[in-house]
Amino acid sequence: MKLLDSRRYTGANLLMDGPGPVVDVEAAAEEVDAVVTRWRANVEAILAALGLGGAELYERRFAGGVSLGFRGPIDVLYALCDVNEWALEGGDVAEAAARFQPELDKERNPKLLALQAAAREHGVAFLWCDDLASVGLGTGSQSWLVGRLPDPAAVDWSKVHDVPVVLVTGTNGKSTTVRLLAAMVEADGKVPGISSTDWVRIGDAVLDTGDYSGPGGARMVLRDPRCEVAILETARGGMLRRGLGVERADAAAVLNVAEDHLGEWGIGDLAGLVETKFLVEKALVGGGTLVLNADEPPVLERGKASPATTILYSLDGDHPEMIKQVDDGGDAAFVEDGTLFFLRHGMHEALITETRIPISYGGRARFNTSNALAASALAACAGISNDAIAKALETFESSPATNPGRGNLFDIGGVTVFADFAHNPHGTHALAGMAKAFGAARLAVLLGQAGDRTDDDVRALVESTVAAEPDLIVVKEMAEILRGREPGAVVALIDAELERLGVPAERIAHADSELAAVEHALDWAQPGDLLLLLLHAQRDEALALLEARRSPS
Repeated sequence: MKLLDSRRYTGANLLMDGPGPVVDVEAAAEEVDAVVTRWRANVEAILAALGLGGAELYERRFAGGVSLGFRGPIDVLYALCDVNEWALEGGDVAEAAARFQPELDKERNPKLLALQAAAREHGVAFLWCDDLASVGLGTGSQSWLVGRLPDPAAVDWSKVHDVPVVLVTGTNGKSTTVRLLAAMVEADGKVPGISSTDWVRIGDAVLDTGDYSGPGGARMVLRDPRCEVAILETARGGMLRRGLGVERADAAAVLNVAEDHLGEWGIGDLAGLVETKFLVEKALVGGGTLVLNADEPPVLERGKASPATTILYSLDGDHPEMIKQVDDGGDAAFVEDGTLFFLRHGMHEALITETRIPISYGGRARFNTSNALAASALAACAGISNDAIAKALETFESSPATNPGRGNLFDIGGVTVFADFAHNPHGTHALAGMAKAFGAARLAVLLGQAGDRTDDDVRALVESTVAAEPDLIVVKEMAEILRGREPGAVVALIDAELERLGVPAERIAHADSELAAVEHALDWAQPGDLLLLLLHAQRDEALALLEARRSPS
């Protein structure tokens, strides 16, 4: 047995529906039963000795180990992490209790628990972290330092309320969907707050830049008193490390689930990823709606087991499962004869033709049409009018300023350049379909991968890239994201797979950085060619280079 990780969940997670400590343990299959039995006995004994008996205990087994945790009060989670680690081996309970009790007493914050209980009594959201606690959301929120919390009776609860909250998860397309949805909210005259992999933004104001697709970014949005609709990109990593960042949401979308980041946090297969993405379902208490992509089999199949009200969306207006849902009185968004439709509460309304949506690039980028359907359904759940939805669909452009590195299109001397963040086979497959629709004379693709992916992940990415039949593949070294690999190791793996797949050497080039790879592709290209520039390590520098070379409008 080996301890892999010990952490505190601050929201609903794969083990349980709320906060608590968890440990991930590596153990052989024949050891797991003994590990779990010992841990349960020790945890029950130590919690009883600490006056915390009766806690709900949870386990989640995975290939090569098990996760073990229990529900606990939010004000003592750090101390309970130590308790949980002790329970793996155990020992003298009285001695351990004497050691842990001072930690618990030092950490206790009765005012925090009282405020949490009062928020529940008043039917509003409660958020907390190490520094701040708050009640209500957005324009109805009030926040205080954790060390200077008010008595609940002193809070003017008449001024406390929640705002609509929307969660967006999936393997690909999250950022674009979140930003398109924000444009819909703005078109309806409301102030959106968004957390995403690039920034936290309230209206036009960027609060901070960086990857804020986890609970920290969510709290920044939800506590901002300017926010009227909260749109939260909800990534796998944040959910697995800390759980959901919000207790409830009005709607959530699962865009797709594909193999990516396997082997982390006890998730070793597609089924585990599906369950991770569907954690957003736990926030849909009290009538929230789950928006699901009917064109993605793993999403559709798991959605059938959901207790939530669902809206299905599809690029195929004749999708049999969607038709069945509509016949049963459900809602749907779909494309029929080139027009996006939304059917809700029995009302069948046309939104816009696909070719008028800028991010669909004349209907070639069908993955973005799919994202548009998801955003439209989520917007409707948040109370946004169809007119505002249609206006945003027609005006939102995926530019480096509004949606950096996600489907940014450039014309450089007659060469079509498409810059995107696609980094897994699911994403490159979608781009390959778009590339064929462009009908370019020749195609070049940048190919590289972060060092934290498995060898099989890298090979699968190479295979999906080769399937696009590019005339040139520029293999790029990315020193910024080696993530434990030796320099050249990922490139060597890519080269070996290209050779195995029979790609001619004259169709392969190499670059010692991502920026150098972009420059090589531009130097190679001729008018009429298409470049798929998959940017991961030097995105901002590459986009600046492309902007500088863009042909005048």
